[in-house]
Amino acid sequence: MTDMFTPLIEKLKKEPKTIVFTEGNDPRILEAAARLLKDDILKVVMVGNTAEVKKAAAEGGFDISKAEIADPDACDYFDDMVQKMVELRKGKMTAEECAATLKKSNYFGTMLVKMGKADCLLGGATYSTADTVRPALQLIKTKPGATLVSSCMIMDRQGGEEHLQRIACGDVAINIDYTDTVDKATGEVKQTAAEKLAEVVIGTAETAQIFGIDPKVAVLSFSTKGSGKGGSVQLSHDATLIAQQKAPQFDIDGELQFDAAVSMDVAKVKCKDSKVAGRANVFIFPNLESANIGHKMAQRVGGYDAYGPILQGLNAPINDLSRGCNAEEVYKLSLITACQK
Repeated sequence: MTDMFTPLIEKLKKEPKTIVFTEGNDPRILEAAARLLKDDILKVVMVGNTAEVKKAAAEGGFDISKAEIADPDACDYFDDMVQKMVELRKGKMTAEECAATLKKSNYFGTMLVKMGKADCLLGGATYSTADTVRPALQLIKTKPGATLVSSCMIMDRQGGEEHLQRIACGDVAINIDYTDTVDKATGEVKQTAAEKLAEVVIGTAETAQIFGIDPKVAVLSFSTKGSGKGGSVQLSHDATLIAQQKAPQFDIDGELQFDAAVSMDVAKVKCKDSKVAGRANVFIFPNLESANIGHKMAQRVGGYDAYGPILQGLNAPINDLSRGCNAEEVYKLSLITACQK
């Protein structure tokens, strides 16, 4: 399988994009931005106090002269941003509250994307995941047809079974579990847990395609085709049927145990007619607990490099860094983020 990032770089050089970094004076961000600018891969907007960003870049020896620095305290169109946010919040916030909120770099950067000043955003080097996702939900909102935001991790390694050299796992960061959404006034179920998980199934398959994965999607559980009862079995089974109906272009099967999903020998015994079992490369977990454990085991024991979490379901590409990230991780997630658009 080819290197994951070379095709992304080639794509971005042909189709220039602009990325916003919400923490413009962070040394890791500055190092990654300088590298992106040096190789003319992305246009860059750094959010922060102009003097502080320039000082941090000079101290680190990072050339960001080609970057735009967007200072919330010196923005010519700040009033327009405030008015736009008032409209988006639909009476939930006053103009004064919006102005104060937009002084925060996570909200300011997100509004730059909303107003078309940039194509995508990467934050979270110093912010929590919630502080990256919340502005996105309030300002960018979910894309048409989506009702929730989810995430996936792209896992990459050399060697082993070919169909397992690059895989996708979801949801690894956002949805703790899946429960029915019920109208409090009427008691009517507005969206079932299975419908929510089905969105994750389809979103993760679509993300996988960006990175050269031909999706063979396994919706996981501790049961294969009814061999077990209780727990996540019904959820994974029902989500599979919904996803198959909504996205017939993808090969999706479930509920599957992990061994049935990846081993052809096991698949021949448990579900020999499946188009996915034994060859799966996209894995959907029934809750965040299992997803977190599963992808970290693959990373630490299985020798996979992990890229993400990559957010899915938003109207524009916005992603969240780990606060323990390094400059290399910022650089690579920048490429991933820009290629989502």
